[in-house]
This record gives sequence, C-alpha cells and structure tokens, in this order.
Amino acid sequence: MTQSIALVTDSTCDIPQEWVQQYDISVVPLSIIFGDEVYQDGVDLSGQDFYRRLAEKKQFPTTSQPAPGAFLAAFKRAAEKGAKEIIAITISAAMSGTIESARRAAEESPIPVHVVNGQNNSMGLGWQLIAAARARELGASLNGMLQAAQRVREQMVYYITLDTIDFLSRGGRIADAARFLNSFLQIKPLIYVKPDSGTVGASIPARSRKGALEGLYKEFFRHIPVGLPLHLTVLHNDAEEEAQALAEKVRQEFNPVEMFISITSPVLGAHTGPRAVALCGYAEAA
Repeated sequence: MTQSIALVTDSTCDIPQEWVQQYDISVVPLSIIFGDEVYQDGVDLSGQDFYRRLAEKKQFPTTSQPAPGAFLAAFKRAAEKGAKEIIAITISAAMSGTIESARRAAEESPIPVHVVNGQNNSMGLGWQLIAAARARELGASLNGMLQAAQRVREQMVYYITLDTIDFLSRGGRIADAARFLNSFLQIKPLIYVKPDSGTVGASIPARSRKGALEGLYKEFFRHIPVGLPLHLTVLHNDAEEEAQALAEKVRQEFNPVEMFISITSPVLGAHTGPRAVALCGYAEAA
C-alpha cells in the first residue's frame, strides 16, 4: 500500500520483521565492525550470528552510524513509492550520531522529512514507530502521528541488566553511569534509559545473576503504571531461556495487552555484551 506519510528508522529499533513489513517501515542499518570486517546490522549479520561470533572471537566489536547517503536512499525510495512526507525517528542523539546523518540527508530529500530524536534505542525506539504507524492506519495526520510517537516516547520505561560492564564501558556513551558502575566490576549492573534526555542512568546493581533478574523485574514494574494496559518487550542478548521465563512471569502477574520476546540487535549488543536481559515498554494513557 502506498503511504502518503512514510516512516523511516534505524536498525537499533528491534522491531520484529513482520511488523516492519506490516506497517511499511523503512529501516536503515548501522554497521558492526570486527577488526577489518564490516557488516550491516540485521542485513548480513543477524543477532544470533553476532552473539555466536562474539563468543567465538572473544573480541570487542565497534559500531558505526549510517552515512547520510543511506538515509537519503531510503527517503528517495519513499518518494518513488508515492509518499508526500516522511517521519524519521532515530536512536537517541545522546547514544549515536545517527540522527545527524538523517538530518543531513533530509536537506537533500525530494520530499519533506521530519527528523525526530527518539531519545531511546531498541524497542524504546521501536514502540514509537509502531504507535505512529498505528495512528496512520486510523487516518491520523502528520501531527497526529508525531503526537502518538511522542506520547509513547515520554511514557517509555526501559531497564537492562548486564552480565558484564566490559562492553558498555568501552562504548563511551554512558557518562555518569560508567563512573558509578566502574567501581562495581564484580557486580551485575542494572541500567535504564532516561526518556527525557535519551541518556543512560545507573540503578541498583546485584551480586548474582538471579538477583540481577529479580532486580530488573522489580525496578521495571516499580516505574510503570501497572493498572493501565501494558505494551511490553522482553529483550535479550542470546539469553533466550531466561527471557522466556521472565516473559511468562510477566504474563502471569500483569497480563499485558501486548508482549513479545526479541533478541537485541548486534549494534546494541556490541555495547551491552552477551547475556544482557531487558524489559522495555509503556502503559497506555488513562
């Protein structure tokens, strides 16, 4: 179906492929770099392949934002399909320079592009795109779509427990959280994304894996209004059994209206490391 308002995002969004297709969302990949080998996130390197390679190689990969030309190509494709305007929502500007590539591309786009700082990553970003797409399906205007994404962005709750701080501390994007967590290298860190700034904060760490998962659960549900309909994602960095168990616990206690499990994109995995587990989502406004 031709959409008059196209949606574009980047590969850190972790939106399930079936939703990418269903809602006609264009995803621009970031890059993963292992030594002299460069892969496109989610295109020629899947999450499963990435975490397997991470375990085998035991090396720290690096990541790179898309070039402006990658966004421009996506904008041109949208115009060729009949779009009159584009909404491009990207990973937090505090976490990546991806938004600057989108802004530079927007200057050359054949149709107007509204570039939005998603102030988040993974499904903290992805849920915003889904909200905008669903608003579009209901006949919303451009402003209505932007407002739908903004409501979700402001309500987003996203907590991540890490099995190691090694990857996060090398990424250079965690500011105050790094200084706090670096003194707890033998403890399982718990971090969260601040939706008002798109930066990472440090929460209460744990001394064991079991304690870390319990802490993740408690802190997440302490910060989300559980009396409202919940839209949630359980995310993991190749820790599927633990993610499944966590999802089942959530279903039994809170019965969210929408929830799925997803492996985290390689780009995000490069900064959070193997066996990270996260809860991400929002409550519908009353």
